[in-house]
Amino acid sequence: MQNHIKAHLAMFSVAVIYGISYFITKTVVPEFIQPFGAILIRVFFATLLFIIAHSLSSKEKIDKKDYPKFIAAAFFGVALNQLMFFKGLSITTPINASLIMTTTPILVMILSALILGEKITWKKILGIGMGLTGAILLLGGTNFSFQTTTIWGDLAILTNALSYGAYLIVVKPLMKKYEALTVVRWVFTFGFIIIIPFGFNEMLAIPSSSFTLNVFLGMAFIILFTTFLAYLLNAWALRFVNPSVVGFYIYIQPILATFITLFLGKDLNIIHTLIQSALIFIGVYLVSKK
Repeated sequence: MQNHIKAHLAMFSVAVIYGISYFITKTVVPEFIQPFGAILIRVFFATLLFIIAHSLSSKEKIDKKDYPKFIAAAFFGVALNQLMFFKGLSITTPINASLIMTTTPILVMILSALILGEKITWKKILGIGMGLTGAILLLGGTNFSFQTTTIWGDLAILTNALSYGAYLIVVKPLMKKYEALTVVRWVFTFGFIIIIPFGFNEMLAIPSSSFTLNVFLGMAFIILFTTFLAYLLNAWALRFVNPSVVGFYIYIQPILATFITLFLGKDLNIIHTLIQSALIFIGVYLVSKK
């Protein structure tokens, strides 16, 4: 039970990190830094951190027969996941991307049932339904605009959501066999290799003058917290909870983004925000309850 509670705290911490990271990405990282180049930089330094941390704290090796599983996890969780998200975000609107991402817990639940045999109970269905409703209302679902100009971006974001769901399913068995740091170290190592052909030219095209102190600090936060710590915490949490629970925590991010907006002085309806947030937290309880 203690580890189960710690797993929820870990996933909530990841949601907080992602909520802060969204604002940092929007306000600090320049738009002229191309998405694939930024991803290559992010994954390179995160991989370096994972290799150093793993070398200092563990001697665990991985079986050669598990290489295909690690490569699959790297493809879905690092390469396809991030490439599609940032590419899609550059084509579609932020509200479209946010709303499409709310399909992730549903996709994870379906994939968990099909691949891992995880039962789809009425509590999970009700919980995801409540969380989905609360998240869409918080994100302002009425502003969704499906147009021909955004369709490729919308499809890329949907691919990202499906990819992240697949990653949680693929990496779950690895977490039962290896330490969390071992798993993410090799997932990122293989992921970095896959990303190189896509981001190398864009990385070289980034002007050195663009790396001001604010940009450097913003990128440092994204690498250290949004990538290194977030992936490590999520991987560790998977040891104790099902993938559908980890995936559901994406619904916490709109709450955090909303309250950060309130903190920044924006005018929002407090009562509506609290009701919508309550729907999400009740949904978390129903999905995670044994």
